[in-house]
Amino acid sequence: MSNLIQFNKKIAEKVTSFVSTMWCAYLFAAIALISLPAAIKTGDPIVIVAWVAQTFLQLVLLSIIMVGQDNASKEMQKKIDETHAASLGEFELAKQSREIADKEMAQLREITKEIHRVIRDIEKK
Repeated sequence: MSNLIQFNKKIAEKVTSFVSTMWCAYLFAAIALISLPAAIKTGDPIVIVAWVAQTFLQLVLLSIIMVGQDNASKEMQKKIDETHAASLGEFELAKQSREIADKEMAQLREITKEIHRVIRDIEKK
């Protein structure tokens, strides 16, 4: 069963890869245009509108929409990657700032201890 699923997946990926190209849209347009003269020859507006809607638009727009979605998806992925990289950069800066703050706090504690020691020494005298 797994081999059949893998096979079907590969076929679907290949078909999708082909259909989502402008070359496929051009091919579909050429195929659709073959039947245009017959639709016009009928002189029937319903047949002509049906040819435009059911033949030309469905065939050609399918590929064009898929190309557009693929481009939009790539742009969105690019933005996601840029945002991720920027977030990681800011996270690293925050970590560095935290390390610096921790070091400064440790130094302030040492200074405070030293001040308290000096004050005790002064009070003893």
